[in-house]
Amino acid sequence: MTEKSTYKGQTVPTRREFLTRLGMLTGLTLPGMLSWDLLHAAPVNALPDMADKLPNPDSKNVIILGAGLSGLVAAYELNKLGYKCTVIEARERVGGRVFTVRKGSFSEEITNGKLTAEFDEGQYFNAGPSRIPHFHEVTLHYCREFGVKLEVYNNINEAAYYFSEGNGKLSNRKIKKGTLHNDMRGYTAELLAKSLDSSALDLPVTKEDTEKLLEYVRAEGALDIDNIYKGSSRRGYIEYPAAGLYPGTVANPHPLNDIIQSGLIGPDFYGVAEYVYELQQTMLQMTGGNDALVLEFEKRLRSNILLNAEVTKIINGDEGVTILYRNKKGNQQIKGDFCINTIPLKVLSDIDHNYASNHTRAIDKTAYILCGKIGMQFNRRFWEEDEEIFGGITHTNNEIYQIFYPSNDYLSKKGMLIGYYNLNERARIVGELSYAEREKLAYEKGLLIHPQYASTYERKSFSVSWHKTKYSLGGWGIYSEKERHSFYTALLEPDKRTYFAGDHLTYLNGWMAGALQSGRTAVKAIHSRVTGKTFL
Repeated sequence: MTEKSTYKGQTVPTRREFLTRLGMLTGLTLPGMLSWDLLHAAPVNALPDMADKLPNPDSKNVIILGAGLSGLVAAYELNKLGYKCTVIEARERVGGRVFTVRKGSFSEEITNGKLTAEFDEGQYFNAGPSRIPHFHEVTLHYCREFGVKLEVYNNINEAAYYFSEGNGKLSNRKIKKGTLHNDMRGYTAELLAKSLDSSALDLPVTKEDTEKLLEYVRAEGALDIDNIYKGSSRRGYIEYPAAGLYPGTVANPHPLNDIIQSGLIGPDFYGVAEYVYELQQTMLQMTGGNDALVLEFEKRLRSNILLNAEVTKIINGDEGVTILYRNKKGNQQIKGDFCINTIPLKVLSDIDHNYASNHTRAIDKTAYILCGKIGMQFNRRFWEEDEEIFGGITHTNNEIYQIFYPSNDYLSKKGMLIGYYNLNERARIVGELSYAEREKLAYEKGLLIHPQYASTYERKSFSVSWHKTKYSLGGWGIYSEKERHSFYTALLEPDKRTYFAGDHLTYLNGWMAGALQSGRTAVKAIHSRVTGKTFL
């Protein structure tokens, strides 16, 4: 039953019902909530510094499987508490998916083999996590503690493009995001303004609220006095304003039918990726590459980390854990009082272990997203020089899906583009290609948008398909609502002396903050067990 309220003797819908109708009609629920001051931030709080607050344990030995962020932060905090730690990592480097690709970096895929980056010195891109939300305080906590410098990451740029391959009048041409956003904002505001003004949709909100919303949507959509959208300077100019008698010439709006028929309001171009909570400005990145944080952990943990050590068997007991692993010297064995297992579940599923049936089922059944990126080096930053693009993302409806422009080293001579960042089915298709075929695809599809590729691309690329990458076999864990109550909750509980950790055991899947929080949570659980005290 729909809730109703009364105002001056009249039955009117609640704001909840009105916003529901508003959102179904135009997608303006969020602006409506903002206009009524109903939306508030929900920051992710950093965990406290446990080293200053918890007593020292009796030198228990903890084996940590995996030197990604979860494993590194766990070892770091356990060391501060007085535990003995050994981190076992199959790769030759720390960081896991936190992978900044530079000259000499390499990775290995299960079908394509090893790939080594041949970029120039100083050129790099983040093949894994690239963005830090300003409210991920736990990530900022460690950047602050280690002195890692940050810079602004420009995630949203109205100067970037939408590019739709198709048959519409606006297809096969790059359309500035700012022009399309403002055109659609104008047309939807026009529709809403007309419905509010005429009560055509039978929305008997109070007169005061209607006038408030109507005034808001007029301003939001740049409507004229008749509530008609005819374009505005917000969408850009044919000629820029300048000194003297040059007021500028405003570009005409794209006709609504052309926008729709060209597929530019289809799922590939939804603006959701720009205003979901995690991607709202201000976003940050680590200066020089997002591996800066893992390298700081590594400096403090060098004596604790065994690299090139591939786990082959896990024996989980009531009194301790035995890990069998293989390194360049052959088969090895190590025993510990506890284990923190951060190995990606797709990889762990293929390792011999004796975990309980509910944990094993969760390990075997948890799905991981398919994703991939390619970094490409150019001898001239044409996107800045020719097209005034400084950071941001171009979206397409083809295989490359997204082109990312760098938010660092502005006005430098050379630069890197992320030539595609694709997910799910696109990532599966592109992941089946060879390294050379991926480069060819990124080049040819990018050329449709930026003809400057032909003269500026230096034929230096590096692609990563995480679901094909050895020791990862996926991007990040994904769950249905049902699986959150089965697989997810099973792995939140320890199995005898083993605790599980990783961003897949948080609601911050895929984010560095999730990995950090999960690692710290495992530390607190072990320390509570050892000391008999409960730590919040």
